[in-house]
Amino acid sequence: MAIRNTMAKAYSDDLRRKILGAYDRKAGSLRELSERFCVSYAWARKISWQRRRTGQMERVEQRHGSLSRATAEVEARLRRLLREQPDRTLVELQQGLGEAEGVHFSIQHLWRLLRRMGLPLKKSRSAPRSKTRRKTGSAARRGRSRAS
Repeated sequence: MAIRNTMAKAYSDDLRRKILGAYDRKAGSLRELSERFCVSYAWARKISWQRRRTGQMERVEQRHGSLSRATAEVEARLRRLLREQPDRTLVELQQGLGEAEGVHFSIQHLWRLLRRMGLPLKKSRSAPRSKTRRKTGSAARRGRSRAS
């Protein structure tokens, strides 16, 4: 039998309203109502506290962190900077975005943003490739080249 890794489903707003309505009608304590409705006492306490805090019986919308500073305008500016000068370094891109858009990204965040946008940083070799053979395998561990 295969075990599936699935997240638990949230309780319905209808169930929340039933429990909180019964609690308001004094049909029992939160502990008794949690047993009657087959939910945990901790969850019943949580929804009661949330209603006191927000004034609503329905689920509170979850927050998913702050909004990204990498807006469409920032991405467009980044593309423009690279179109103007394709061999810019990450530091130069970072400075360009800071001056133009007023946002600061760490070098690593900028790298991830470029990769997500499908804009790779091009490695340009300033010198031709070495003609010396690379050492590979067990010969490299013994300090000899492959041709030896």
